[in-house]
This record gives sequence, structure tokens and C-alpha cells, in this order.
Amino acid sequence: MFNSSTPLTIDSRHLYLEIPQSFQVQEQLYSTAGGCQRARINQLCLQAFLPWFREEIAPSAKIYPNSAALPGFWEVVNGTAITFNGSRLVLIPTLAIDDDELRVQQEWVDIPEWVADYYVGIQVNPDDGWIKIFGYTTHHKLKTTGVYDATDRTYSLDVEDLISDLNVLWVSRQLHSAEVLRAEITPLAAIATTQAENLLTRLGNPDVKFPRLAVPFSLWGALLAHGGWRQRLCDRRQGLPEQQSIPQWLRTGVTNLAQQLGWEKRQLLVMPTGIRSAESVVGLSLQLLIAGNTYELRIFPHGAPEDHIWRFELRSTIAGSQIPAGLTLRLLTEDLQPFENNQDTATTPVDMLYLEVILESGEGLIWETEPIPEDYEREILRF
Repeated sequence: MFNSSTPLTIDSRHLYLEIPQSFQVQEQLYSTAGGCQRARINQLCLQAFLPWFREEIAPSAKIYPNSAALPGFWEVVNGTAITFNGSRLVLIPTLAIDDDELRVQQEWVDIPEWVADYYVGIQVNPDDGWIKIFGYTTHHKLKTTGVYDATDRTYSLDVEDLISDLNVLWVSRQLHSAEVLRAEITPLAAIATTQAENLLTRLGNPDVKFPRLAVPFSLWGALLAHGGWRQRLCDRRQGLPEQQSIPQWLRTGVTNLAQQLGWEKRQLLVMPTGIRSAESVVGLSLQLLIAGNTYELRIFPHGAPEDHIWRFELRSTIAGSQIPAGLTLRLLTEDLQPFENNQDTATTPVDMLYLEVILESGEGLIWETEPIPEDYEREILRF
């Protein structure tokens, strides 16, 4: 049986890992040839690295924020983030033969939501079927001693300044090293929905070959930091229709992307209020894992159709279990602004949290919970 985590011995200074021979690159309609190649080498890199990393260093390592979000990243930037044991690393693959430097795009260094503890340089050789880990560094070192190139918005470090043995990372963590991993960075100012729409219209045009360099980084970074806007940018550049339309999901079924995120359309039993009996309604359901417990988020129309009322419910998936005190279900506008009666918090254990909102046709909302669910990524749900 082929074992993707088996190291190769090509030279004794670096770790080489085989790319699984059975692995098939998942094709997607990226907007440029560069995007297609970027997605391909990131997939090959991930498939070779992650099984080995789980086996040798961190069994609980997982893709950040989730695998469904990866095409939205690879459409515009190079790199794949992995979380493990409360930390984050970013794989930076390259096809370059001479691995004399680690070059990291600014997004991974200066967007607060994307910042990692470690950055790992990986040479990918698709023809011979291997990857080579040529070194890693920390965010602090990359930010404070790396060379920033304003022309392509990258930070780089010479290979001599990298740590070549990834086992050093594991050892330092085991010894609870006091090494400073992250440097301080300047927060990015939020952008309003109208400004985001203007950016999406401009940068969503696939004729703009390098959208990451087309506007000031402060605007670009703020746009990408918002998972919903990043997905919309990817969809527009790839010529895809609006994928997060709740009415459309209820009419024709959830999209492939929504299925990957865990959404499903099904009959929901709505509990009675007052003297009314329970009734069944077609709605949407999403399974969540929050603080080690499983919950179901439900969304369905409520009342008469002309009232445009939508109900959000959060329940435990375990019969007889309640939502613990302190858990919050919250709704925000598309640009992350609160509004009146936008959240429900359990002050004592309760059977359910719920919110009801009246929405205009085409209006977008973002849901979130506190604590944050595993694999959570902001998404704009369009009503």
C-alpha cells in the first residue's frame, strides 16, 4: 500500500515526502492560468504534507478555515493554512528549482485573521512526485527581518535564515519555548458594504489578472479578511452565480459549495407556540461543533410569505440536552454591523436560542456564535 507519509531519501539535509500516486487534483474553473497552477501545486503540497504532519507532529492538525474555503484563497493568493494544537502554520509551495529564499505574499503576514505562527517553504516537483521541505520561519522573524518587496507585496528570507529541520518546531513546542512567534501588525480598517461592492465589481472582472496588486493593500486586505466577500470575489472571477441565496436553496436545493460547508435542505418540525400544534416546514440545517458539543443551526421562513420573516434557531443535536449558559447566537449585517435585537444569549441552560428578522429581498446577513464553532468561516447568506 502506498504510504504518503513515508519520507524519501534524496539528500540528508532536507525532508522529502512523496505525493500520493492515487491523488487526483480537483479541477476548478479558476479565472487565470496562474490560478489553475497555483491551486494545483497547493493541492499536491497539502496532500503530501498533511498526512506526514499528522503522523509525526500533530495528530489533530486540520485545514484552516476549512477545505471548502480553499478555492477562494487559491484564486488570488499562494499558500495553505493548517491549525494544530492552538497554533497555525502556512505552507508556501513553489515550483522553483533553486530554493534560495522563502517568499511569502503580504496577505499571510499583514491580514490579522490570516497571520500564522510558522511559515514553511516547500519545493514541489510534480513530475517526480515529491515535495521538499527546505525550511521554516516564524511570523516575527519574517516580519521584522524579512525583506519587503513593494512591487509584488511579498516578504522574503534567504534560505540561510530559515530553520531547515521541521522537527525543531516540534521540539521547541514540547519544551514550551519562550520564543516570540508573532510580531505586532497594524489592524486593517473595516470597509463599508458599498465600498466592498465597488471593489467586487472592479476586481471580480477576470480581465484584472493580478487583483491583489490593483488596489491599496489596506482595501485589499480588508476585503479578503471577510470570508463572505472573499467567496463572492472568487465566484465573480470564475463566472459563477450567487451561491449563497437562501430562497434559491429552498426552491432548487443547496449548491455544491453549501453542501461542502455542511448545509442541507430538509423538512423541519417547528415546535408549537401557544395553542398551535407542531408543524413541518422546509428549511435549512447546518451541524455545528461548539466547545466540544454538537448543535444544529436551522433557518426557515416564518409566518405568511408576504411578511418576509426568517427564523434562526440553534438547538442541541442530543435529545434532552440543553444549550449551556453563556452561548450566543448572533446575526450581523453584511459589513459586520450589529442591529437591534440581533443576538440571543443563554443566561441559564435553555432548550433553544432563536432570532426572527424581517428582511428585504436580496438582503444579506452573517450568522455567528460565541464560542466560535470549529471550521467556522464567515458566509453571507442572501435573502
